[in-house]
Amino acid sequence: MGIIERIKEIEAEMARTQKNKATEYHLGQLKAKLAKLRTQLLEPPKGAASGGEGFEVTKYGHGRVALIGFPSVGKSTLLTLLTGTHSEAASYEFTTLTCIPGIIHYKDAKIQLLDLPGIIEGASAGKGRGRQVIAVAKSSDLVLMVLDASKSEGHRHILTNELEAVGLRLNKRPPQIYFKRKKTGGISFNSTVPLSHIDEKLSYQILHEYKIHNAEILFREDATVDDFIDVIEGNRKYIKCIYVYNKIDVVGIDDVDRLARQPNSIVISCNLKLNLDRLLAKMWDEMGLVRVYTKPQGQQPDFSEPVILSTDRGGCSVEDFCNHIHRNLLRDIKYVLVWGTSAKHYPQRCGVSQILHDEDVVQLVKKKEKEEDGGRGRFKSHTTGPARISDREKKAPLKN
Repeated sequence: MGIIERIKEIEAEMARTQKNKATEYHLGQLKAKLAKLRTQLLEPPKGAASGGEGFEVTKYGHGRVALIGFPSVGKSTLLTLLTGTHSEAASYEFTTLTCIPGIIHYKDAKIQLLDLPGIIEGASAGKGRGRQVIAVAKSSDLVLMVLDASKSEGHRHILTNELEAVGLRLNKRPPQIYFKRKKTGGISFNSTVPLSHIDEKLSYQILHEYKIHNAEILFREDATVDDFIDVIEGNRKYIKCIYVYNKIDVVGIDDVDRLARQPNSIVISCNLKLNLDRLLAKMWDEMGLVRVYTKPQGQQPDFSEPVILSTDRGGCSVEDFCNHIHRNLLRDIKYVLVWGTSAKHYPQRCGVSQILHDEDVVQLVKKKEKEEDGGRGRFKSHTTGPARISDREKKAPLKN
């Protein structure tokens, strides 16, 4: 029996098992087995020379956004409107067969937008080259899930399940669970909060399924069984997602209002070019890009080329700003002057741990160079007098 058949068998057993107190341990074991099989499904076959041709393109710009959706929902048209890059669009499905990159120039930043081929149900199992498409989405900073507003709401759940099956967690944060494998000592189970979804016995059974008999576990929140399995696997990618409903020009105003009020959703029309500016603003807010302008000492700030920082790519502190310019700059910094919303007064003298906000102005003040004489007073390393005795200035004789 292959891995896909075993996955289907476990899913069928979970579907027909009633959820109650008596079956929660059995369901926890089934979830652990299912997660292990899905991880094995993503691994390349043993002895394979290469993984085949993929869609990966070189990273460029200050952020990467991937377009994911079913065929013929308007992904290629959206790429053409936002970036100006031509992507073939037609009335038949699977027009795009490879990854087509484009660049969005927005607020002095360059954002790479990737048009990926449409995926279908069963993409996580490899149907329609779905694994290559989802692999590119894993390397992105943001996912735009393009949906057809005139189709059923089930498409959103299908795509979400396909992405979660390969380890992508949309609009979630990593669970506050400390997990560390050990060589000896058994399993240490502790929690700082009351747990309602998992207990010590269930966690032992899940660890036994992974053949882990020595580990340290600490729950800092009321996490679920799925969260605990994600921490054990350790290969999950937590990424932000915006649900983009296209073709709102063919549905009623009531449906548009209902879709627009859903969380992390935005409605657009590529045909009539409606609400595209709101989509760009939403992308900017979700990516959390921060523009920082530099100010040389005694001069006006340079507003032409900002330094773009991001929480997902390094951080937004003064230390990250210095490392972005040059890795050796930080050791020469004496203090930093900051103008902007992150400062309490203008200018504020800050240290390297100060968190910068969007459109802040930063002036770096370096330490003064050491004196050439190597010290002062009796601590001088060498004298400033003449080297030869004959060159010394003779004092005038004392008067009688």
